[in-house]
This record gives sequence, C-alpha cells and structure tokens, in this order.
Amino acid sequence: MKLTMEQINAVKGRGFLRNRGTDCFSGRVVAPGTVFSAENFRDLSILAETYGSGKLICTSRLSVEVPGIPYEKIAAAEAFAAAHGLSFGGTGAKVRPVTACKGTTCVYGNCDTHALAKKIHETYYLGWSSVTLPHKFKIGVGGCPNSCMKPSLNDFGIEGRKVPALDPSLCRNCKTCAVETRCPMKAAKVQDGKLVIDRSVCINCGVCVGKCPFGAVAAESETRYQIFLGGTWGKHTRMGTPVSRLVGEDEVLPILEKSILWFKENGQPKERFGKAIDRIGVEKAEAEILGDEILARKAEILAK
Repeated sequence: MKLTMEQINAVKGRGFLRNRGTDCFSGRVVAPGTVFSAENFRDLSILAETYGSGKLICTSRLSVEVPGIPYEKIAAAEAFAAAHGLSFGGTGAKVRPVTACKGTTCVYGNCDTHALAKKIHETYYLGWSSVTLPHKFKIGVGGCPNSCMKPSLNDFGIEGRKVPALDPSLCRNCKTCAVETRCPMKAAKVQDGKLVIDRSVCINCGVCVGKCPFGAVAAESETRYQIFLGGTWGKHTRMGTPVSRLVGEDEVLPILEKSILWFKENGQPKERFGKAIDRIGVEKAEAEILGDEILARKAEILAK
C-alpha cells in the first residue's frame, strides 16, 4: 500500500518514525526516568521479533526504538506494548522524554537523577502530553558538573551540586591534605597552615565533601541544583543559560513548570526555547521564570 503523508504524520505523533526508503517504521519506547527493567527488555525483544526486524536500538535520548515495523502492524505493536506496561511516544512539539545520567550509582552522583526524572516524566511528559508548545522541549537531569549527559544542551537542564562547608577550626594542617589532593578544580588549598576554598574557582562538584578525616569539609546543606535554560545541540547550538543562583530540590519542578508556561506564551511557532530567551532578553526571561506572576495565568496560557 502507498502511504499518504497524513498517515505517516499521524503515526509519527504516536512515536513511530518512518524508516527511510521503506513503508516500515521505528517505534520509540519511552521509559519513566530512563530506567527499563529486565522484564521490559524481555518484552521488548518479543515485540521486536513479532512486529519489527528483531532489533532494538538505543537512542541518544536513552529511549529504545524498535525498527522495521510495517505500517499495518503498528496498532498491534501498540496493543502489545500497552499490555506489558510499555508505551510508544516521544515526538512532537511538546515536552519530550526526560533523560538522566546514572545518578547515585556513580561515585560523583550528588542526587538521585532517576527518581527526579521519573517525577518529571509523570508530571510533565505524561501529565502535560496534550499541551502543544512552539517547538520540542527537552529536559535533562545530570548528577554532577561532569555533565555526562549534557544538561546545559537541553531546553531545561538540571545538574546536582554539593556546596562544601569548610570549618577551619577542624583543620589539622596535615602534611598531605586529603581535600586539597582530591579537588579537581584546585580550589581547595592549604595556606598558612589552614585549608581554604577559593569560591571563585569551586564548582560545587562535591568531590571534597567528607574527604577530610577530621570533618573539616562537610556538605553545606541538602543537594543544590544548577538550572540551565534554553540549551540546544545540533544545526543551531546554544549553551543553556545558567540560572543566577543554585536552587533547592523543592524549587526545581516549579521553575520547570514556569519555564514551560513562559515558552508556550512567548515562543513563536517553530522557535526553540533558547531562541525565545535571546529574542526577549536573558535577564527579563529569567526574572519572569523565577517570579510567580506567570502562575496566575496558568489556566489561560494552557488553554491557548
């Protein structure tokens, strides 16, 4: 059968992307918090063998695509997926699937990235799935400033930080300072017999926290987060604008919600979030996103 553009676009909106030069499609399967269970992969293997080419392809956004699904088998593949707790999706001008790094299974992880990504997935990817935006809106959660999954190149990037709290009275002027030797930024140094941290160099990566055997360096408070606004990667690259202060975990989702609302209200058709920020002005955009005035118009904005 010859497929029409209407048919092709209709299934694309459900997460099926046409394989070039064929009438087959790759179905994109999205996992909450980027985590698939072993059972999920067993079911995906059956799905791929029954409806597709028998292959599974991992995407750069930490989803899985099942290639080679004929158009006429798409509905059956969707039904199989739904019966096994899986779902296709992840396309369109809306909130896209959330990506996350390893988080606390990594020695550098400052936060549970998968738990936070799952919360965002449920609240905004699923909960706001009917909200149409000017363009795609990608969200990335990273556990530390190593930036393995590039939070700053997402429309909304989240990066876990630990701010070191130094108590100089506990410093014993060790011959070899465990904190100084471990600091990757060389911000921690022993000067005049006491440890100091150069805050202009420190990036709050958390590597030094707890390394002093006498407790001179602990975490200042709970994990903090650096938010990046408007990052993109591809033909048009833009580093995300870092919000001017670190925020607490209780602030992350409210700022995300206000960012989506701001983008929906201010973005022009086919314009990415970062482009809208640059057009309107970084300082003005940040002030509006960090303020609460936009929340008073939430229902009005979502109704557009």
